[in-house]
Amino acid sequence: MATLLLATRKGVFVVARAAAGQWAVVEHHFQGDAVTRVVADGRDGAWYVALRHGHYGVKLQKSLDRGARWTEIPAPAFPKKPDQGPWANDETPWTVDQVWALAPGAAHEPGVLWAGCMPAAVFRSADSGASWQLCERFWLDERRKAWMGGGNDHPGMHSVCVDPHDSRQVTVAISCGGVWRTRDAGASWALIGNGFDAPYLPPEVARDPNTQDVHCISICAAQPDVIWAQHHFGVYRSVDGGINFTRRSAPMPGDFGFVIVADPINALRAWVVPAVSDANRYAIDGAMCVCRTDDGGKSWQQLRSGLPQRHAYHLVYRHGLALAPTTRSERVLAMASTTGGVWISEDAGDHWQTLDAALPPVAAVGWAA
Repeated sequence: MATLLLATRKGVFVVARAAAGQWAVVEHHFQGDAVTRVVADGRDGAWYVALRHGHYGVKLQKSLDRGARWTEIPAPAFPKKPDQGPWANDETPWTVDQVWALAPGAAHEPGVLWAGCMPAAVFRSADSGASWQLCERFWLDERRKAWMGGGNDHPGMHSVCVDPHDSRQVTVAISCGGVWRTRDAGASWALIGNGFDAPYLPPEVARDPNTQDVHCISICAAQPDVIWAQHHFGVYRSVDGGINFTRRSAPMPGDFGFVIVADPINALRAWVVPAVSDANRYAIDGAMCVCRTDDGGKSWQQLRSGLPQRHAYHLVYRHGLALAPTTRSERVLAMASTTGGVWISEDAGDHWQTLDAALPPVAAVGWAA
């Protein structure tokens, strides 16, 4: 059974399934430190942890023995901001505030890692995190000047999806800056993501791909042309690799949310966790609910069994719902909230068990095989 990793405001919690079938916290690393992302690399078993130290800045830690020992590795960093030229007056700071996304490359390219940061930028490592290269063509694209921060001071890149059939093709999403894709391992980038609509923006820019607040994207590994998106205003699906998106039906009355998870095998299946609008940010009606579609977003099931249904003011962030490495017959999900609730489902979300309801706020969950 896979191991669950929780990135929280007070360190990384490691969760395992006991023989009796119950899940429990078995280790705690980086106590007291804010963790923004934790990722296990299935190619070599390495664990990567992104820390946000505030005064001391962003740090990365790596373990090759499942957390027994940790080594600090370089964190992505921008070059010095130019003193003259078109970027001298750039209002966006050239300092990495947090690592928001980490994604291993394909199985045939050991050592390749991708990182998405805030402010929104893409970094690539070819040596398992020993060094990082900024994707300069992306960072220096003039269209970046139109991006917005949404709920943060600056735009952030939160989703990095590597095409398992063509590892040189990577799709990323920015809040607020739309969906972009490289087909040459980061050397050049194209703005894609047509079809989104942001009715809260002025009409002349409401459908501009470059202004969209895409909260999360998730790719179907078996059919990578199928990409799901949780937008600030609705759920969308693409069947052409993210070039065009079509809005799907609302999972619940109101379809605001942050996270979306695509089934790796079934291109018609995905999970979301709806929430009350951006102004409130908690479970609709104060009752936790995960929604699943099995027909490409035409309809949704509301899955509540085992989840709190009264005074449940939880919010699940972009990386707060994750599917464990599974066989075709297994679908184990973990979900965690900003108020420290953690739940696990071993049947694709039909039923949930509570791991803990009083952990530190959880920014991200991940699985290690």
